[in-house]
Amino acid sequence: MTRAAASLVPALLAIVLIGCAAGPGPSLVDPVASAEAGVVSSESVDGPATDPGSKAGGAATPAADSAEEASGPPPFTVVASATSPSVTARVEPDEAAAVVEEFANPTAVGSSLVFRAVDGGVADGEWIHVHLPIQPNGTTGWVRRADVALSNNPFRIEVDRASYSLRVFNQNSLWLETEVAIGNGDTPTPVGDFYLLELLAPPDPSGPYGPFAFGLSGFSEVLDSFGGADTAIIGLHGTNDPSSLGTDVSHGCIRIENSIIEQLAASVPLGTPVLIT
Repeated sequence: MTRAAASLVPALLAIVLIGCAAGPGPSLVDPVASAEAGVVSSESVDGPATDPGSKAGGAATPAADSAEEASGPPPFTVVASATSPSVTARVEPDEAAAVVEEFANPTAVGSSLVFRAVDGGVADGEWIHVHLPIQPNGTTGWVRRADVALSNNPFRIEVDRASYSLRVFNQNSLWLETEVAIGNGDTPTPVGDFYLLELLAPPDPSGPYGPFAFGLSGFSEVLDSFGGADTAIIGLHGTNDPSSLGTDVSHGCIRIENSIIEQLAASVPLGTPVLIT
């Protein structure tokens, strides 16, 4: 079954409405002039164009102010950007293997389709193991190497629900840190290993979603639907209520200060890992 949606509006609403009060749905934008469809190579990424703390009122901590280094994860993850009109994911790296799902390119909201590789994930050079933006959370599959273009991504995002913090790393160096709002007790933000799937621009940048909203590859684990769609996709977006930061207030989305979502939209590509703990 293809991921192409029967209606564009429900798909747009599902990405961001689970985090805020109702409001106009967002429109698709090109992150970093699409960063070549959301994928950047290690050679093209030198860090932020501007100081990530310059517009945050102290909410963000630029790497220059911290010597902290992340340990463990590799400095790059692999992003697989679709190069064909559709990509079929299978349970094993074999054409005869069962199909997990067929994904349309572009996506239902018009974004170029991207996957994040699982530990590089190449088998015999013909297949790549990838995280899939479907339910249940954590689903993976194998796609043909010929159907995607691979590139390195130096960024990763970590969200700690206990401390209401979001940290962005660039090649394992802390790039910025900021406060977040998360889901409430009835609709918690799910724990898991996700990635940035789509980037949208709400029609009102001063509205409840702020100037940008990322749709993640993960879904609410307590809501079966939201905003008129048959899924409830987790979002990462700005807010017109900065006083809500540091609280459990959303339907599962992650809210951050508007100047910080602007920094992420300008510098961090689609396919970036998002680890929520």
